[in-house]
Amino acid sequence: MPIRSPRGRAAAYRTIWQWPLRSPARLAVSAGVLLAVVLAVSAVLGRVAPDPAPTASPSSTTGTRAPQTTAPSGASRTPTPTALPPIPELTPSPLPVSSAPAAALDVAAQWAAAWVRPPDGTPPAQWLEGLRPLTTDEYLGVLATVDPSAVPATRVTGAPSAQRVAAGSVDVAVQTDALTLVVLVVLTEDGVWRVADYDRAA
Repeated sequence: MPIRSPRGRAAAYRTIWQWPLRSPARLAVSAGVLLAVVLAVSAVLGRVAPDPAPTASPSSTTGTRAPQTTAPSGASRTPTPTALPPIPELTPSPLPVSSAPAAALDVAAQWAAAWVRPPDGTPPAQWLEGLRPLTTDEYLGVLATVDPSAVPATRVTGAPSAQRVAAGSVDVAVQTDALTLVVLVVLTEDGVWRVADYDRAA
């Protein structure tokens, strides 16, 4: 039945707050319940409270920002390109003309004798075969494009003479009845001398 009079409500309130005081056990239970309620309220308020504003550093309050430096790491460094010295052009070392191998002079003389214009009607392939044993494979392909009937010389008229000697190569002059040939003779990998080029003497 509800309490309708002020006196009755006051008596009810007095009974409630006097209840913990009637025994130590009731007082301990009441204190524990009150402490739990306070902790729960504090936890709820801590969760919803906004974060405090960050404290301004001395540099920001003056309007200037302190410079930040970062030590460069070894992985981020770009190597400085190093200029290489120029490479000198390779040229054969000249040797005394008297040191020209006799085998190289002999090959030049034989090659010139096979190079002069053959008799009329000689097939170009036959003329080329006469030059094959004395010519490098690379230069033989060049000679395959030559028309032997257009060769101006018909015979060799002088002995071969060395004009320039280097390690592994000799320029040999051979006189014919129409011009003086300058034949380049080189030492191949298999240890034999072969003709690798020729030109007219100036």
